[in-house]
Amino acid sequence: MAYTINRVISNADFEEVDKRARQALADRGFGVLTEIDVKATMKKKLDKDMSGYRILGACNPAMAWEAIGAEPRVGAMLPCNVILREVPEGIEVSAVDPVASMSAVENDELSQIAGKVRDQLSEVVEAI
Repeated sequence: MAYTINRVISNADFEEVDKRARQALADRGFGVLTEIDVKATMKKKLDKDMSGYRILGACNPAMAWEAIGAEPRVGAMLPCNVILREVPEGIEVSAVDPVASMSAVENDELSQIAGKVRDQLSEVVEAI
Protein backbone atom coordinates (compact mmCIF):
# COMPACT_ATOMS: atom_id res chain seq x y z
CA MET A 1 0.00 0.00 0.00
CA ALA A 2 1.35 3.45 -0.91
CA TYR A 3 1.68 5.68 2.12
CA THR A 4 2.15 9.05 0.43
CA ILE A 5 0.49 11.21 -2.21
CA ASN A 6 3.24 12.48 -4.53
CA ARG A 7 3.96 14.99 -7.23
CA VAL A 8 7.15 16.42 -8.72
CA ILE A 9 7.22 20.12 -9.56
CA SER A 10 9.82 20.81 -12.24
CA ASN A 11 9.19 24.47 -12.98
CA ALA A 12 9.90 26.13 -9.59
CA ASP A 13 12.66 26.31 -7.00
CA PHE A 14 12.46 24.93 -3.47
CA GLU A 15 11.27 28.12 -1.77
CA GLU A 16 8.64 28.75 -4.43
CA VAL A 17 7.25 25.22 -3.98
CA ASP A 18 7.27 25.75 -0.20
CA LYS A 19 5.25 28.96 -0.64
CA ARG A 20 2.81 27.27 -3.01
CA ALA A 21 2.43 24.28 -0.65
CA ARG A 22 1.62 26.50 2.33
CA GLN A 23 -0.95 28.41 0.27
CA ALA A 24 -2.57 25.22 -1.04
CA LEU A 25 -2.76 23.89 2.53
CA ALA A 26 -4.28 27.13 3.81
CA ASP A 27 -6.81 27.19 0.96
CA ARG A 28 -8.09 23.82 2.17
CA GLY A 29 -8.25 24.65 5.89
CA PHE A 30 -4.83 23.40 6.98
CA GLY A 31 -2.30 25.30 9.03
CA VAL A 32 1.37 24.46 9.35
CA LEU A 33 1.99 23.69 13.03
CA THR A 34 5.57 22.47 12.73
CA GLU A 35 8.42 22.82 10.30
CA ILE A 36 11.62 20.81 10.24
CA ASP A 37 14.48 21.77 7.94
CA VAL A 38 16.00 18.29 7.70
CA LYS A 39 18.89 19.48 5.53
CA ALA A 40 19.97 22.07 8.13
CA THR A 41 19.44 19.66 11.01
CA MET A 42 21.59 16.94 9.45
CA LYS A 43 24.34 19.46 8.77
CA LYS A 44 24.22 20.83 12.30
CA LYS A 45 23.89 17.52 14.16
CA LEU A 46 25.90 15.15 11.96
CA ASP A 47 27.92 17.48 9.69
CA LYS A 48 26.31 15.68 6.73
CA ASP A 49 25.28 17.39 3.51
CA MET A 50 22.07 16.53 1.73
CA SER A 51 19.69 18.05 -0.79
CA GLY A 52 16.84 20.27 0.36
CA TYR A 53 14.37 18.39 2.54
CA ARG A 54 11.69 20.06 4.65
CA ILE A 55 8.85 18.55 6.66
CA LEU A 56 5.70 20.60 7.16
CA GLY A 57 3.42 19.35 9.93
CA ALA A 58 -0.02 20.32 8.65
CA CYS A 59 -3.28 20.25 10.56
CA ASN A 60 -6.88 20.86 9.60
CA PRO A 61 -8.44 21.72 12.99
CA ALA A 62 -11.95 20.61 12.02
CA MET A 63 -10.72 17.23 10.81
CA ALA A 64 -8.42 16.84 13.85
CA TRP A 65 -11.40 17.56 16.12
CA GLU A 66 -13.43 14.86 14.41
CA ALA A 67 -10.56 12.36 14.50
CA ILE A 68 -9.83 12.92 18.20
CA GLY A 69 -13.54 12.61 18.94
CA ALA A 70 -13.62 9.26 17.14
CA GLU A 71 -10.33 7.98 18.58
CA PRO A 72 -8.83 9.98 21.49
CA ARG A 73 -5.28 8.58 21.15
CA VAL A 74 -5.06 9.41 17.43
CA GLY A 75 -3.18 12.58 18.38
CA ALA A 76 -0.06 10.40 18.53
CA MET A 77 -0.37 10.17 14.73
CA LEU A 78 -0.98 13.85 14.05
CA PRO A 79 -0.26 16.22 12.36
CA CYS A 80 -0.34 15.22 8.70
CA ASN A 81 3.19 15.59 7.35
CA VAL A 82 3.93 17.06 3.96
CA ILE A 83 7.51 16.81 2.75
CA LEU A 84 9.33 18.86 0.17
CA ARG A 85 12.55 17.41 -1.17
CA GLU A 86 14.94 18.19 -3.96
CA VAL A 87 15.16 15.42 -6.56
CA PRO A 88 16.91 15.45 -9.94
CA GLU A 89 13.61 16.21 -11.72
CA GLY A 90 12.71 19.18 -9.48
CA ILE A 91 10.99 19.38 -6.11
CA GLU A 92 8.99 16.38 -4.97
CA VAL A 93 5.99 17.05 -2.74
CA SER A 94 4.76 14.10 -0.71
CA ALA A 95 1.82 14.19 1.70
CA VAL A 96 1.07 11.37 4.08
CA ASP A 97 -1.89 9.23 3.06
CA PRO A 98 -4.02 9.32 6.22
CA VAL A 99 -5.90 6.18 5.19
CA ALA A 100 -2.63 4.25 5.09
CA SER A 101 -1.32 5.76 8.31
CA MET A 102 -4.56 5.11 10.19
CA SER A 103 -5.00 1.57 8.88
CA ALA A 104 -3.55 0.13 12.09
CA VAL A 105 -6.43 1.67 14.06
CA GLU A 106 -9.54 -0.44 13.86
CA ASN A 107 -12.18 2.29 13.93
CA ASP A 108 -14.63 2.70 11.05
CA GLU A 109 -15.48 6.31 11.94
CA LEU A 110 -11.79 7.23 11.95
CA SER A 111 -11.32 5.50 8.59
CA GLN A 112 -14.07 7.65 7.08
CA ILE A 113 -12.46 10.82 8.47
CA ALA A 114 -9.07 9.71 7.14
CA GLY A 115 -10.64 9.28 3.69
CA LYS A 116 -11.89 12.89 3.76
CA VAL A 117 -8.46 14.14 4.81
CA ARG A 118 -6.80 12.08 2.06
CA ASP A 119 -9.08 13.73 -0.49
CA GLN A 120 -8.14 17.17 0.84
CA LEU A 121 -4.42 16.39 0.82
CA SER A 122 -4.70 15.03 -2.72
CA GLU A 123 -6.20 18.37 -3.72
CA VAL A 124 -3.37 20.19 -1.95
CA VAL A 125 -0.69 18.21 -3.79
CA GLU A 126 -2.45 18.71 -7.12
CA ALA A 127 -2.85 22.47 -6.53
CA ILE A 128 0.85 23.10 -5.91
